Amino acid sequence: MGLAGLLAAGPLAAQTNQAARPASAPAAALASPAAAPTGPWSLQRAVDYALEHNLGVRLNQLQASSNAQVLRQSKAALLPTANLNGTQAWNFGTSVNPLTYEFQSQTVRSNNFSAVSQLVLFQGFTLRNTIKRNDLDYRASVLDVEKAKNDLSLNVASQFLQLVLAQELVRANQTRVASDNAQIERSKILLKAGSIPESTLLDSQSQLATDELNVITAQNQANLAQLALLQLLNIDPATVRDFQIEVPNLPDPDQEEAYVIDLNQTYQTAAGTLPEIKAAELRVVSARRSIDLARGNYYPRLALTGSVFTGYSSSSVSRVLTGTSAGTNFPLTVIDPTGATVNTGYNVILPGQPTYDVLPVKYFDQLNNNLGKSLQFGLSVPILNGLQVRTAVQRAIINEQAQSVRAEQARLTLRQSIEQAYADARAAQLQYAAATRQVAALTLTQRNSEIRFNNGLLNGTEFNIAKNNLNYAVSNQLQAKYTFIFRRKVLDFYQGKPLAL
Repeated sequence: MGLAGLLAAGPLAAQTNQAARPASAPAAALASPAAAPTGPWSLQRAVDYALEHNLGVRLNQLQASSNAQVLRQSKAALLPTANLNGTQAWNFGTSVNPLTYEFQSQTVRSNNFSAVSQLVLFQGFTLRNTIKRNDLDYRASVLDVEKAKNDLSLNVASQFLQLVLAQELVRANQTRVASDNAQIERSKILLKAGSIPESTLLDSQSQLATDELNVITAQNQANLAQLALLQLLNIDPATVRDFQIEVPNLPDPDQEEAYVIDLNQTYQTAAGTLPEIKAAELRVVSARRSIDLARGNYYPRLALTGSVFTGYSSSSVSRVLTGTSAGTNFPLTVIDPTGATVNTGYNVILPGQPTYDVLPVKYFDQLNNNLGKSLQFGLSVPILNGLQVRTAVQRAIINEQAQSVRAEQARLTLRQSIEQAYADARAAQLQYAAATRQVAALTLTQRNSEIRFNNGLLNGTEFNIAKNNLNYAVSNQLQAKYTFIFRRKVLDFYQGKPLAL
């Protein structure tokens, strides 16, 4: 529940006999809650404990950490890429030697290794715009953490005051029950003396039953308020034996002057300090940066790529000189005029030919012999890609407009929340003053009715009506008091003051 939701619901859910609920799903339903620490709880201790253990705040912190890693990765994208690649393959039957490109029919094992590095020289400034956008998104997510903490603090304060009010109502109803018991004892004495009819005693007993029911109802409301507070603190209710809060000494609203603040100044202060307003403004700037990022796809891309590669093949062989063969004598013959072959008696000696052995080339020799290098520039010019870039730019512009509307809505909601809180605080202070006067008048009326009732001059029904009127006025007085206190604390929070009772 945000600030506006708190102002709409308020800390006084007992007016509708329903306890206020936490901002999100109860933490006990999501993880194993912690056991409750011992000792009475002040509001500051409750807020500090909730901020440390609440799962909603923790999720916002994890999201901020994730955005930090996204920002880090976008910065690293400016660095050149470098990768090593290696393959090993077996070819069976007829295949092409990957190194000599000759057809061969045998089983060949081959390895290919390469190292490739690429540096983007120009990409339409998309890398730098991505960094700037991700930085804005990260800063906005950090502010989201602060907003979650503020909302949780106000939720805890609201529920804390709800519990204080509920306990006050329990004590007030218990006082009425004690008064009813005393009245019944007096009525029994008066009945024995014949001063009142039996119906008067029955009316007193009926009033006692009603007030006892009110005690149970008020206690149930206090239990629900305590449960809601424990859920906000992420404390397992089963481990709580004697959960107590420190009831602060809160002054009555009529002990101070009429509450007046400068609404415009309060709004200006809140708009300049509240994280949700800053986060909304950062997201508007981020959306504008996304437009620049989308427009970067209109520009050509230029990249420099360098690679080193080599390979090995089991079919690679080399010829090694082993010597020469022996010389060969050929008789020298001639052909006479008659066409007959005549031996001249001379011999022609042909020299010996070199001899070779065919041996496989060693593994590392092949890697060294087959080493190659390349360097290339790659240029990509976008011309027509199904209007994808144009559509992306238009969507980015629409998103920027939507973020601007959200930022304006956040400021409007803040202004309305301040105005609503101030109106509620003023009304609650006036209501408390009126309720105080009403309590004073009805107290005198009830005392007079009690005297007349004890003297038999007032029947039990009329006496109970006077008591109930007083009880109702006291309840309204308590409701107005805590409504004023909470609304004033919310306005103090908007003005940059610490949240404390």
